[in-house]
Amino acid sequence: MNDIRRTILWVIFGFSLVLLWDQWQIHNGRPATFFPSPAVKTAPAPQTPASAPAATVPTTTPVLPAGNGSDRIAKTETQAPVARERVEVSTDVLKLGFDTEGGSLVHSEFLKHHDQKHPETNVVLFDESKDRVYLAQSGLIAGAAGGNLPTHKTVMKLVPGERVLKEGVDELQLKFESPEVGGVKLVKTYTIKRGSYTLGVKHEVQNLGGAPVTPQLYLQLVRDGNKPAGESSFYSTFTGPAVYTEARKYHKIEFSDIEKGKAEFDKQSTNGYVAMVQHYFASAWLLADGIQRDIFARKVDSNLYAVGMIAPLETLAPGTSRAVEARLFVGPQEEKRLEAIAPGLELVKDYGWLTILAKPLYWLLDQLHRLLHNWGWSIVALVVLLKVAFYWLNAKAYASMAKMKAITPRITELRERLKDKPQQMQQEMMRVYREEKVNPMGGCLPIMIQIPVFIALYWVLLSSVEMRNAPWILWIKDLSANDPYYILPLLMTATTLLQTALNPAPPDPLQAKMMWFMPLIFSVMFFFFPAGLVLYWLTNNILSIAQQWIINTRMGVPPQFNLPKFK
Repeated sequence: MNDIRRTILWVIFGFSLVLLWDQWQIHNGRPATFFPSPAVKTAPAPQTPASAPAATVPTTTPVLPAGNGSDRIAKTETQAPVARERVEVSTDVLKLGFDTEGGSLVHSEFLKHHDQKHPETNVVLFDESKDRVYLAQSGLIAGAAGGNLPTHKTVMKLVPGERVLKEGVDELQLKFESPEVGGVKLVKTYTIKRGSYTLGVKHEVQNLGGAPVTPQLYLQLVRDGNKPAGESSFYSTFTGPAVYTEARKYHKIEFSDIEKGKAEFDKQSTNGYVAMVQHYFASAWLLADGIQRDIFARKVDSNLYAVGMIAPLETLAPGTSRAVEARLFVGPQEEKRLEAIAPGLELVKDYGWLTILAKPLYWLLDQLHRLLHNWGWSIVALVVLLKVAFYWLNAKAYASMAKMKAITPRITELRERLKDKPQQMQQEMMRVYREEKVNPMGGCLPIMIQIPVFIALYWVLLSSVEMRNAPWILWIKDLSANDPYYILPLLMTATTLLQTALNPAPPDPLQAKMMWFMPLIFSVMFFFFPAGLVLYWLTNNILSIAQQWIINTRMGVPPQFNLPKFK
């Protein structure tokens, strides 16, 4: 009976790991590892991103002004065409590039976040190059009335002003003015503040024509469907659009679902945001609550996707104007900063399906960092606290293992003596378990209860941008990167094997071999994991070994190493 239970437990454990890994792959937008379905072929990114089509907003397609239009835009016919140019703006945390075509944000660098492989290079999010298309656009469409209005394809005039945030100045503004198109002029003003990754974007719509107009404002993020450069091939994180509303909360949208027309999210709302998410960084368009908006996600081109909002504006009489305030976030997924910007924005930091456990774990980790001022030692301290919290459960598990180890010689003798009488052997083994008050499953259940916490902490450490470029000690200069000398993974493998040796060896030789092969197999994964994750597991192993050693000694079961016998 003991052998059967152990075998069932190992099968359940192994199959659960397979299913868990497979679901992680699917959850993060990758094809299933073990149960794959036909993959959707994705074309490479376009080589000329600047020519991406204007038809990126559903309903009415923005059409470029004809230039000689009607009598209402006679002024623009006599004006010299505005030359398209690229404008660079710098603050203390951002270096931004704007295109006067539409006044769009087409480039962003984070001055305090550097590429892991090339530390002298800043992390780039928005980009418009042969390798990456990722843009923030906005403009006007005419809706059901039809006609041309200023869009993200309209070349605008840049109003002279500061381009660098100087010392002692808290903000700078960048203003773009469109020509009159369809009797309407759009003035777009970006306000960028010191230390902030959130840009205020004011859209002022002026009716310069002779008839009322009812424009609609659209805000969209356009991105190719490729994974970020340098993404790990061993573990996966989500890349793609996301929509948040109070009604349905946070919804990630797979690029493949957009392509198939299966994306599910609120199509209309008076609150929330749209975002583009990738590992550690995100962008999001936000409108004030109370403004009605239609939400869309669509495929633009062979490998371009858009997510955005359309906000109908009230009818503007001739000679009147209307201003709509929006915000554009472009920055790292720092949880506290995101929480302060808008409700639900912190959810772009993807903890997977165990968010309810991951958020308090991150809070505790952050509190420890405030005290210790080192993320590596904060991880160690967090593991210590978790071991204290689960001390009773672990003590029960190790006590059960100690009892099993004490009766292992008797069980082995029974197996040898009654190997030709399996039914009698099982009865005798169950009698020994009853007499010694040993539950063969007692060592497994307490550990199984803790697995959700371990998985949640895995996502906390994997998702926290605070770990990027964060040193621990000596050779560990970045907790989010692999250990360059593989010292931590080797130590973790050694402690895993030591922990296995301290456990009672199963009487069944096949199970005994499995107990040694499985730790070795799973330890290989940690050679590809970030150093912060390996540090967590290494610390957990060391504390577990110490606790098991103490409990065995107290129970009068001298610790001994059960080395493998592969014959």
